[in-house]
Amino acid sequence: MKTEREMEAYLDNSATTRCSDRSCELMVKLLTEDFGNPSSMHLKGVEAENYIKEAKKKIAKTMRVAEKEILFTSGGTESNNLAIIGAAMANRRSGMHVITTSIEHASVANPMHFLEEQGFRVTYLGVDHNGVISLDELTAAVEEDTILVSLMQVNNEIGAIEPIEEAVKRIKEKNPNTLIHVDAIQSYGKLRIYPKKLGIDMLSVSGHKIHGPKGSGFLWMRDKVKIKPLILGGGQQKGMRSGTENVPAIAGLGEASAEIYEQFDENVEHLYKLKEHFITRLQEIDDYTVNGLTGRDSAPHIVSVSFAGVRSEVLLHALEERGIYVSAGSACSSNKPAVSRTLSSIGVKQELLDSTIRFSFSVHTQKEELDYTIEALKELLPALRRFTRK
Repeated sequence: MKTEREMEAYLDNSATTRCSDRSCELMVKLLTEDFGNPSSMHLKGVEAENYIKEAKKKIAKTMRVAEKEILFTSGGTESNNLAIIGAAMANRRSGMHVITTSIEHASVANPMHFLEEQGFRVTYLGVDHNGVISLDELTAAVEEDTILVSLMQVNNEIGAIEPIEEAVKRIKEKNPNTLIHVDAIQSYGKLRIYPKKLGIDMLSVSGHKIHGPKGSGFLWMRDKVKIKPLILGGGQQKGMRSGTENVPAIAGLGEASAEIYEQFDENVEHLYKLKEHFITRLQEIDDYTVNGLTGRDSAPHIVSVSFAGVRSEVLLHALEERGIYVSAGSACSSNKPAVSRTLSSIGVKQELLDSTIRFSFSVHTQKEELDYTIEALKELLPALRRFTRK
């Protein structure tokens, strides 16, 4: 047991997670021993290629998909860009209309803005106060020329879970030709995900959210889905993503994917119990609001809390001095604070938009870290509120 002075609480796991020991050990082996180029024809190259095949096998098993449908990328941002821009450009003769939501991550929102600059028409669906889309609004938005719908499965700021399965049914009933992309960056490893059962066409995942390495990710694409590659060169990965494959990162991602689903039920139960405990203990604090749903109809690892009368950046750094690491809203865009599209979309009061902290847990998070954080908040908030300018 650490003393209070030695205690740390890393509660920013939606920003990034600690790389697992198994993933790290495999990556070191590939960086120092089996370091061949998978495009080389000699034994070292064949060994490297086999690691890629093995990673595909591990990932495909977690989702019950074909190994050939896995395309490795540099992470969630590239996967989202490739799915959205690649699919829109490849199918633009069939239509110029795309649908997404008002609470998407920047790696979806900004590609959508790019498509608008290219002449595409983008519909942004609203959400309710819990961050959930209206299925009726979605159905009404689908038109004859709608070529793509991109929806996040779990919101990265408040943990809202979108009704993907029902959304897919509605979309396909109205326009069977519409492609459906799901950003699963915050849901993979936290939910059971079977893309073919869901009926989707593309799905994005990032390695460093599931205890894999940064700079790793994949895009699952249903066989025969047509997209244009964004990176051209030597024709690696069947020409869909040229460039020498980052074999250590790919192997580390495969290992992390297998590991995160090995004890899935136990891991998710652990996360939900942490969330329930944290929300219960928040009741010991004055003037706070938990944003979004808090039960098991929300993601197990994210809690968004607005603390009235304190700027989030000030509270973040005060917690940091106690060895407690959190995000002001979302840490995925940049280290510069900005108004959150998600919080604005769910109707958070203007005075609380800059007073919101995201706490996010992992399988390694312990209850004592949460208790330590609550005690720190109980001590820090009254003092910070006293010195807040009116």
